[in-house]
Parts: sequence; structure tokens; C-alpha cells
Amino acid sequence: MNILEIKNLKKAFAEKEVLKGVDLTVSSNTIYGFVGKNGAGKTTTMKMILGLMKSDEGKIFVNGKEVKYGDNETNRYIGYLPDVPEFYNYMNAREYLKLCGEISKMKSDDIKKRTDELLEKVGLAGEKKKIKGYSRGMKQRLGVAAALFSRPKLLICDEPTSALDPIGRKELLEILLEAKKETTIIFSTHILSDVEKICDEMAFLNDGKIVLSGKISDIKNKNRKNRYIIDSDGHNDELIGVFEGLRKISDDELELIDVTKLSNILEYMSNNDIKPLKI
Repeated sequence: MNILEIKNLKKAFAEKEVLKGVDLTVSSNTIYGFVGKNGAGKTTTMKMILGLMKSDEGKIFVNGKEVKYGDNETNRYIGYLPDVPEFYNYMNAREYLKLCGEISKMKSDDIKKRTDELLEKVGLAGEKKKIKGYSRGMKQRLGVAAALFSRPKLLICDEPTSALDPIGRKELLEILLEAKKETTIIFSTHILSDVEKICDEMAFLNDGKIVLSGKISDIKNKNRKNRYIIDSDGHNDELIGVFEGLRKISDDELELIDVTKLSNILEYMSNNDIKPLKI
């Protein structure tokens, strides 16, 4: 079953088109990487999934139900981790999760059981200090626990590893991988190595369009016997100078011989405002 479906999603701010007909499908119990540079439209898409922003065109379905702007009915299926989670800093982790359970109107015994389970899962079981003394990584881990508390069918994470050090990133990715056993996860990022480590599927958003999507294994293996043709938007020499395994076909087209470098090339193009018009 598909837990999330996005069909022909469009959004513009004044004269700037941010999303230009995005289609995306996420299967249950998978981790889906939503990749693109900062400002590509990832956060805008996630706000629309949460019903917090109105689309200009298109439809979104969560667990088979249509998302409607201003109506939080579908949010009962969703847990959300923003890029910078906010807490009541005078509480400790256990107190904060207890509050999450009370807001969800869970029974006291169930709150305690779920709190114990999640604190253990995110590595905060023995932590007694107040949240104000937490590192960024600890706050992200607590944010995951809070987002998972009511057992959502879909966990949305917006750039969850962007400001973490390598150890913090590794810990959080391991937590998300473990969380896949009980939910579906979509997380936005501009760090492709994180996607390759834990994701089952991915979509690459560039200039408001999905330019590459599918299972990670298929993307890595696809066309090993054939070839990828990349429209370089006139940046052939620059790309050839940075990456090995590219051969010039025309002024605007390159043949990628080593398909394993595709994700790195797309990341470089995105970060340097080079638009891959076709792949």
C-alpha cells in the first residue's frame, strides 16, 4: 500500500515557480529520501503534506485520504520532525514525552511504557538533565521520539542531519533505520551519502521538478550495460574537469560511463545551479 501519494503538485510565490508538477509515491514501511539543494522546494512540499500550506494545483493523499489545507484530519497519521525542533527546555526527556502522551490522550500506563521504549530506542534512557543542556544531536533524537510517540503511519523529517557532526549523523540515521520497522519515513536532505546509507527509494528535486526517482538499488544498477546521457546546460567542460567518467557528446550533452557517480554529479549540479534538463 502507498502511504503517501503526490499528484501534479504546483506552487508559486509571486512570479517564482517553486514546484512545477511534482509527482511522488511512497510505499509503506520504507525510507524515502527527498533530495535537493536548499531552496529546491522540499520544505514547501512537506508543509503541503501537513496541510499547512495551500497548493496552487495538484493533490496529496496520506493513507488514502486527501490532504486539505487548514484541515488537520490526515495529520493523525503523521509524525513530524522539523529541522530545528523546539521543546520546553525546563523539562527533561521523560517529562516531555509524558506531555506528548497526555496531549494524545493516552492512558498513564501506556504513556510510561511508550516513554520507556522510545527513550531506550533513541539512546536517552538514562538522561536526567534538562533539555536546555542538550546538544543538537540529543535534541534531534528526542525529536524523533516525540514524533514517533503516537505510532504514526508516516514520519516526516525535514533536513534531520544537516547541522549534526558525523557521530550525531550516524546515530540519527541508525535510529531512523530502526524506526522503519514500525512506520514509513520520508526525509528531506541535500546530503546524498545519507540517502545511500538508509533509503529504499529516493527522488531528486531540481528547479521544481523531479529529475530522478526510484529505488536506490535500481538507480545504482540501471543502465550499467547502457549509458546515461546528461544535459549539462552548457557546462560540459566544468563537469568533465570535476568528474572522471564523463564523455562529451555535444555542446550540451555528456555521456556518463561510470553510473555509480551519478548521485555525486547531480548533487554538484544542484549545488552550483546547473539544471539537468534531462537525464
